[in-house]
Amino acid sequence: MEINAARALAGARSCFVGIGLPSTAANLARRTVSPDLVLVYESGTLGSKPTRLPLSIGDGELADTADSVVSVPEMFNYWLQGGRIDVGFLGAAQVDRFANINTTVVDRGPGRPEGRLPGAGGAPEIAANCGQVLMVLRHRRRNFVGTLDFVTTLGHGAGPGDRAALGLPGAGPTAVITDLGVLRPDPDTAELVLTELHPGVTVDQVRAATGWDLRKADRVGVTTPPTAAELTALRALKAAAADEPPHRSRTDA
Repeated sequence: MEINAARALAGARSCFVGIGLPSTAANLARRTVSPDLVLVYESGTLGSKPTRLPLSIGDGELADTADSVVSVPEMFNYWLQGGRIDVGFLGAAQVDRFANINTTVVDRGPGRPEGRLPGAGGAPEIAANCGQVLMVLRHRRRNFVGTLDFVTTLGHGAGPGDRAALGLPGAGPTAVITDLGVLRPDPDTAELVLTELHPGVTVDQVRAATGWDLRKADRVGVTTPPTAAELTALRALKAAAADEPPHRSRTDA
């Protein structure tokens, strides 16, 4: 999943990076398929080149290794809303068939309090203004749902034309990469369809892990297995994170 997510950034010039799996993928892409990729984090860091995976958008490693650090208002008003970012890379707690995202609250069932999630952060603006949006998350029925408990971030709304009607300049989600395969929006309906499987995964497995009647493309491909070089780069990134002393950044030294 992480390696295929990194491969999806081949050819991109700039990426607005979410924390977690998107950050792993973006940093791996810079070490493999896209060495000149400019990593942008919503805390205001431009061109960060972290030596390990950052713990959050406020990790000092991002500022220490950035080409420039700007204010959050400048980041959103000038760089993001100005249409200067090629790709936004997001995670999600829930995704529906039109790639809309929930990261705010989930219904935990009768008699139980709602489950509060981290919230929107910059995701609504990222999905609205980046040239395209990539998403990465694990494929489970609780994540891929028929109806979101809350719409935090608009993907393709209720179908084709919704983004244009709202005046959103970006193309929206173009791929959802999971641990089972890859889903992409149908060009006519904007509904996510299964386009690729990871080696050893079946269509039935993906459908069983999806909370709606998932359609598949006329021809479903199989992703290329990770190469030795890709695995080495990914393991080195994770090893560097594991070796970092807790709650310590280079600015503490």
